[in-house]
Amino acid sequence: MTVDALDHFTIVTADLGAARRFYVEMLGLTEGERPPFAVPGAWLYCGGAPVVHLVAGGEGNGGPTGAVDHLALHASNLAATVARLRQFGVDYDLRTVPGLGLRQVFVRDPDGVKIELNFACLAKPFAAKSLIEVVNSA
Repeated sequence: MTVDALDHFTIVTADLGAARRFYVEMLGLTEGERPPFAVPGAWLYCGGAPVVHLVAGGEGNGGPTGAVDHLALHASNLAATVARLRQFGVDYDLRTVPGLGLRQVFVRDPDGVKIELNFACLAKPFAAKSLIEVVNSA
């Protein structure tokens, strides 16, 4: 497995509207397309990449890691990653993003921080760039 870029971070918010306004109106991010997840939220873009993911989560504020829910990294070689996790007995959750086909592996670090590893898919139904695509095109 190779981790080659920070992909995004996710914030669980008690007030989705206020969080959206802060990141859009105060910081200048733009709201863009988001897959049809079951929970309300927003993807906020910088330079064409969805770098901040907001998730409506009530008063819980993301659990043991505060309002920051997880760190997401762009990675490669899904099969080798899963094999390595199994080899070392690390619990993981394998998912597919609805509407994108993007494959994800979720693990926890020793302090309980959720880490999301994103593996590129062949087709993207909307034009969102990953952070790595934005960096590489600069």
